[in-house]
Amino acid sequence: MITEKYQVTIHNSLTNQKEVFKPIQKGYVGVYLCGPTVYGDPHLGHARSAITFDVVTRYFRFLGNKVRYVRNITDVGHLEDEVAEQGEDKVSKKARLEQLEPMEIVQTYTLRYREAMNQLNNLPPSIEPTASGHILEQIKIIQRILDNGWAYEVDGSIYFDLQKYSKSENYGELSGKILEELQTNTRDTEGQDEKQHSHDFALWKKAKPEHIMRWESPWSVGFPGWHLECTAMSTKYLGKTFDIHGGGMDLQFPHHEAEIAQSIGAHGCQPVNYWMHNNMITIDGAKMSKSAGNFITTEEFFAGNHPRLEQAYSPMTVRFFILQAHYRSPIDFSNSALQAAEKGFKKLINTLDILPHLSHQPKKLDEKQDTELRQLTESCYEFMSDDFNTAKTLASLFELSSKFNAFKNKQLDSSKISAETFEFAKKTFEGMLADVLGLQKEAEAENQLTDDLISLLIELRHEARAKKDYGTSDKIRDDLNTIGVQLKDGKQGTEYSY
Repeated sequence: MITEKYQVTIHNSLTNQKEVFKPIQKGYVGVYLCGPTVYGDPHLGHARSAITFDVVTRYFRFLGNKVRYVRNITDVGHLEDEVAEQGEDKVSKKARLEQLEPMEIVQTYTLRYREAMNQLNNLPPSIEPTASGHILEQIKIIQRILDNGWAYEVDGSIYFDLQKYSKSENYGELSGKILEELQTNTRDTEGQDEKQHSHDFALWKKAKPEHIMRWESPWSVGFPGWHLECTAMSTKYLGKTFDIHGGGMDLQFPHHEAEIAQSIGAHGCQPVNYWMHNNMITIDGAKMSKSAGNFITTEEFFAGNHPRLEQAYSPMTVRFFILQAHYRSPIDFSNSALQAAEKGFKKLINTLDILPHLSHQPKKLDEKQDTELRQLTESCYEFMSDDFNTAKTLASLFELSSKFNAFKNKQLDSSKISAETFEFAKKTFEGMLADVLGLQKEAEAENQLTDDLISLLIELRHEARAKKDYGTSDKIRDDLNTIGVQLKDGKQGTEYSY
């Protein structure tokens, strides 16, 4: 089978090398992705991470694996200053500003995030756990870390002892950060004095009186640290060590470094075999992010409602735009790039329409042409298996598209291609485009086609009435009404509604 010919390789951020992927259990793949902190509308940066790992899980399934894909929702513990762990909880602050309960904010923006991901044709994760729903699991892990001597308590708050940890473990192995350098460059920050060392991070924080989101624990009424939630949820649903952990490159430090330390501190083992990090989307060279106020929401993209946008861009155009770059490469926003993506997407998706109509009756085999088409088709698997290179895969799909159009226009003779190779090429094009890359026909285009067909029927009805063929005229009106389309004749002509 072609799916067994190419081994999947992954650039492992932990080793900074491309490695052959070997799942812990053959035929099963466990993937964890750090999901959004739900205090605002999703933007293009959220879309890139979700699309990247949607394609990863789609491809593993396409190859015949069973995949458990866990993508969390952060609804507590993510403070404004992520490194110093200072400031308000992002969700609580939004709730205070809008005079709502924190969980109203969580519900609102979780639903908006899910809707945006659905519009972008991301398949829903197998499990979508929330941080607030796993407080007990987090408390148990904290206790294990304390029992193992890797943490300490100060007035009801629990901190991970990085100084002690770094003496025996390789802290900074994922991000390349060196603890001594971090400590040298640390500035004095309010509230840091209770830590034994400036870069010790919180596992549990005692809540101040004004802090809204709080839970009881053996140490104090408080809330969990941001890093802890992912350790708790990934462990619960994927095990102490699982296959793939994903996220944006900006999460390598401190978030993912802390996850590694917590896992070793609690369980004595590395949490993940393969770390994958997608690069950033930038605007004018600066990272797109909510915290910096430098972002365009997905809704604004779809509606064209932002000063930087020259037009609206459909969800599939945005998805195609992101997939044109390898996930480890940066993408800089521009209208020209999006407009080019719009044209490229339409060319590929229109090719799907001609595939069912391509007649193929092999006669005299041309081995050179047959081999060329087969190798071009196999290159899709080769590129996708090579660290999920969607950019090169799309390039091969464009070449296949040109071949199919040449067959249609009789510029190439399909009768010289074997039936096996021809069907292999068609199935691969359809499967890679739709099942792996998740590109599909736009709903708007389908609606336009429906509108055009209704307009055509109205025109035929007018012609029938002009000929006094009232039987045909009434039949068109009644049949349209049967399928939910109501006609209304007026002075300005015939209008319709659903």
